[in-house]
Parts: sequence; C-alpha cells; structure tokens
Amino acid sequence: MDDHMNIVLGIDFGGTGIKGALVDVEKGVLLTERYRIPTPDPAHPDSVAGVVAEVVKHFEWHKPAGCTFPGIIKDGIAYSAANIDPLWIGVNGETLLSQATGCRMVMLNDADAAGLAEMYAGAGKGQKGVVIVLTIGTGIGSAVFIQGNLLPNTELGHLEIRGKEAEHRASDRVRKEKDMTWEKWAKKFNEYLTHLEYLFSPDLIILGGGASKKHENYLHLFETRAHIVPAQLLNNAGIVGAAMAASRRSTAWQQNGVLADATGTPR
Repeated sequence: MDDHMNIVLGIDFGGTGIKGALVDVEKGVLLTERYRIPTPDPAHPDSVAGVVAEVVKHFEWHKPAGCTFPGIIKDGIAYSAANIDPLWIGVNGETLLSQATGCRMVMLNDADAAGLAEMYAGAGKGQKGVVIVLTIGTGIGSAVFIQGNLLPNTELGHLEIRGKEAEHRASDRVRKEKDMTWEKWAKKFNEYLTHLEYLFSPDLIILGGGASKKHENYLHLFETRAHIVPAQLLNNAGIVGAAMAASRRSTAWQQNGVLADATGTPR
C-alpha cells in the first residue's frame, strides 16, 4: 500500500475536549501534534459539528476521516447520550459531520475506537480468543473482541453491581469524588471484573482510559483468572482507533466501487 494511503485523520470527541491528529494507521502512531478545542457546553450536535469542522480545517483535510462518539452509534445514528446532550439521540452523526466538514466521516463508539487501537497497535496485538478493553475515566467504557473481531456498542459500564451501575460505583470519577484510596477503589473495581469474567470468560483484559496512567497503584490488587494488562496507547487510543475505522471503511468503499458525496451518502 502507498504510504500516503496509510495517513488518516482521527478525531476524538470527549466530554471536555475534541482533539485530532493525523495517524499512520499501519503503525498506530500519531504523525502530528494533537490539535485540541474545548468541547462546547452544552454539546449540541450542531455546535460539536462546528468544532469538528475547525479540527478538519486545521489539518487541511479533505479525505475520509474518523471520529469517536461517547455513546451507542449504529450506522452513523446515535442511540444514547449518557454523558452528552440528549439532542444527539436519533441524529445521524456521520451525515451531520460530513456536511459540516465536506469530507466523508466515519463515527464509532469511543471505547470501541480505543479497543481497535489497542488490538491492532497496542497491548492486544496478535491476541486471539476473547479480549475485553475497558476505558476507566468519567465512566467505564468497554470494547469486546472475539478472535480479533469487534462486538460493537457493548456499554458494559452500565452493568448492575449491587443495585447500581458499575460506572457509578467504580469509575475514576467516583474514586476522585469520594476520595477513595487505591485499595478501596480496587476492591470495588475487582468486583466488577469478577462479574465480567462470570459473563464472558475473557482471555485478556486491557485497562485503558485516564486511570491507566496510574496502573502501578492498583493493577497488583486485582484478582482475575484472565491476564490483565495496562493499555499502551493511553490518551491517543481514541484518535488512532477513529482513524483505523475510517481507513477500513474507505477501503471497503473502494473495493465495492461505492462512491459517496460530501454527506457520506453512497451514490
């Protein structure tokens, strides 16, 4: 493949910032500094689209690009908005962002994007069997892979533990808000991991998100049957995974002879 075709713009839509960078999707590395703009408050679809357009313009990008979404997204349409404005629900984000930027936009769940990055360029590279990638931050995001294939939109942070959603008991946000020691937090998170193992019997668990940078404080406190490791791409995982998703979709379009206009709609 031509090296130039390996370069794709990836954008990570987060609760506090929308950031992008050009990515070498074969190596899974950023080729530029991240360009970040604060996420609008409130994060209405149109205001977010405007910021994404600014990021695209900064890189003078005109080809297909990828963007994460903090919720369930299927065929470009948002089905949940737990930590963002509920106006997103029912919106075709791919069409909206494509119209705002003038380039075909591919959107996927943010944890799924981080999972793709880790599976193909990070801690999960070459791993078979069942792999669960967890992003620990404001909530708990999840990505599940079976023999390297993604099961999208799993949202396992919403599993109920002792009558309460797991991410409301054991996210990094809750740890900070309740000023928990690492030992106390690890006990709660380990209970969550035990439940995941009961349901999925994973071979590998990868811990990412903001808390992964401090894994030396707690990783040794977990008791799991599965091998458990910290993520490798850290804060770049969303950007890298979004670019990888866009690269895959673009390749599929080319192989199927599908053209698309600036809205991303096949024609």
